[in-house]
This record gives sequence, structure tokens and C-alpha cells, in this order.
Amino acid sequence: MKVIVQKFGGTSMATGDSRREVIKKISQVKKDGCQVVVVVSAMGRTGDPYATDTLVDLVRKTNSGLNKRDLDLIMSCGEIISGVVLVAELERAGFPAVCLTGPQAGIVTDGNHGNARVLEVDPHEVQKFLQEGRIVVVTGFQGKDADGLVTTLGRGGSDTTAAALGVSLGAEVVEIYTDVDGVKTADPRMVGDARTLERVTYNELCQLAHEGAKVIHPRAVEIAMQKGIPLRVRNTFTDNPGTLVAAGDTNYENSTKIRDNLITGITYISNISQIRVPLVKEEDMALSVFTVMAKEGISVDFIYVSPKEVIFTVSDDAVDMAVDTLEAIGLKPVLRKDCAKVAAVGAAMTGVPGVMAKIVTALTESGIQIIQSSDSYTSIWCLVDRTDLQEAVRALHRQFNLHEGVHREAG
Repeated sequence: MKVIVQKFGGTSMATGDSRREVIKKISQVKKDGCQVVVVVSAMGRTGDPYATDTLVDLVRKTNSGLNKRDLDLIMSCGEIISGVVLVAELERAGFPAVCLTGPQAGIVTDGNHGNARVLEVDPHEVQKFLQEGRIVVVTGFQGKDADGLVTTLGRGGSDTTAAALGVSLGAEVVEIYTDVDGVKTADPRMVGDARTLERVTYNELCQLAHEGAKVIHPRAVEIAMQKGIPLRVRNTFTDNPGTLVAAGDTNYENSTKIRDNLITGITYISNISQIRVPLVKEEDMALSVFTVMAKEGISVDFIYVSPKEVIFTVSDDAVDMAVDTLEAIGLKPVLRKDCAKVAAVGAAMTGVPGVMAKIVTALTESGIQIIQSSDSYTSIWCLVDRTDLQEAVRALHRQFNLHEGVHREAG
């Protein structure tokens, strides 16, 4: 029998009304004759009584320095509450169901508490309950390490749980339910005519997610891509088909339309700062820069290295530590605050001349200075002033006609 994995986020689980929509989505899959594994996040967002951040605040008000091992225990509670409540409602609706924690579902991770990575999944318990005809509800965002201690998977960890279970069970598809209709060509809060994409490749969605799109965690996409398990990003509260995520050579359910857009979407990361470090005398000075950043656990991005200087960006919440750390080893960093990173993403750009020219034209005509740029096979990034961020996103969206949804017919 086919297995479908469905993941429901915090807004989908927040209220009785929203959970009734969740049950409708689950019941439809059951009516289609499939077995269902449901992965749930904690109910609601910060401030809601059972949200993860709310539970963590209970502890941090008493002791902000609690060790990560114990913090993981309370961070895993929100999903357990959510899972048991959903099982109770499914049973009341006439659907036999059972709740399993991440560890009970066989999710084994490394020991990096607070941001653990999934090492393997033993789906034996999940399969046992599926064979009994039950809906299996699994608490997302959590697993266990080699010593049996509870670990959590970091922000977006429930997406990772769903993808890992989908791979281990050989699922037909992993459906990621949220409160938007799918993957958009841009943030609809910035671009009013942003479209929902019918389909994207794994690589494109990974890039969009890494560069700021919040619709799914990039680690989940990477896990699904390993075994070619399709993902579908959908809205809990509508019947829209959402966005299908699969390999570039997939026939997309026999569609006769071939996407012919050069760029798939525009995304961004705000609240970052650029650091320039002049290099003098020592040949290994560049190595020293990145060594001390790694030692302090500071993530660096947008890296440029030349014989005379090193340039990179860090998040605003890490910038003071980064500057202090560099000055402590005798370097003189030059800081530029209040920056943002805008990215144009699209698998079709590979090998196509003129893409950067279009980007420079769009930003220049909008009066936006490009502070720094870089590229890969599927992305081009530009660093701009944060005050220019919204207009930069809009300008690039217009330049590549992403509001139009260009297609051509096959055959």
C-alpha cells in the first residue's frame, strides 16, 4: 500500500478549527487508499501557550544559561502536546491513530543538542502501526542520540523529520502543509503579484531556502533529494495543489507544459553586515581570519578572498563578537552595517550569458548600489543596503517577468 507523509506546521495545529482542516487533509489521503504518517509541529507561534518558544521562555526566565541537553527536553514538549491532541481528535472522528515521539519513531541523530542532524531512521515501529491500519502521528523536530538522550533538530526541524521518514518508508510523496499556497516567486509581503510556482527542482528549492525563503527547511529538501522522494508544499486551508518539488528530469505527472523561465524566484536575507579585513605582512593571515571565526562559532557568508583583503558577511547578532575577535588577534576590520543579500535563483540560468547584465541593469536603473556580488550554477547574489532591499526584490522580479509565469507546450 502507498505511504504518504504529511507534515503540518504550527499555524495548522494552533486551534480547533485549524486542526479540523488538518483532519480533512488526512482523511482525503485515507479515502484514496493510502497509509498516512503525520508529522506535527508545536501549536502556534511565540506567545501561544504551547509553542516551543513560550515553553523555553519558562526556563530562561529562571536560568538563561541552562545546558543544551536539558533545554532539549522542554523544547521537545510542544510537539508531544500537539501530537497527542491530534490523535485524540482523529480518534473522535473515527480514525484509529497513535502518537509516537521522534525517538519512538526510530529517528537517531548525532549528539549536537539544539541542532542535531539525523543519522538514520529505523521505521520498524511506524510500519507496525501502519500495518494495523492506524494513522501514525509523529512528533517532529526531535530524535535521540546514541545514548538515548532526546535531541532537537533546530529551526525547521519538523520538515526534516517528515523528509527523513519519507525516505525511510519509501513514501510516494512528502506533503509539507503550511499557511501559504506553495513556493512563491518572491515574498508576497514585498511583491504583490508574486506567483505560486507549479513546480521547482530540488536544487532550486534548496537555494531558495538557503537564501531566505521560509517555506521549507533546506535540510529537508536535501534529504528527500537523496532518494528522489517528491515533496509537495501546500496550504492547509485551501485545496490548491501547491508546488511540486522533484528532480529536473521528472515528467511532473505527465504535464504537457515545460517551464521556460530563466529565473525561478527572488529571495533575500536581511539583517547582515559586511566585514572587510585588510591583509598585511603575514601570508597566512587569511587563514587566521577564518580559523578564529570558526573557533568562536561565527558563521560567515558571501566570502571573497584576495591577496590584499578578505571580505565576508555575518548576521547582525554576531557582528560585534566577530569584530572583537578579529581585533583581538591584531587585525583591523572595516565594518559596513545594515546590509541585505538578494538572490536570483534558477536552474535554467546555467551557461546562459547575460543574466548578470540583466541583474545589474535592473538594480542600477532603480538607483540601487551593488556592494558585492557572487554566483553559482543556479544563483546570483547581490549585497545591497537594507534600505534598498524591498525595491531590489521588486526590480529583479520585474526584470525577469516572474509575475507572468512563462510556459511553452511540449511536443
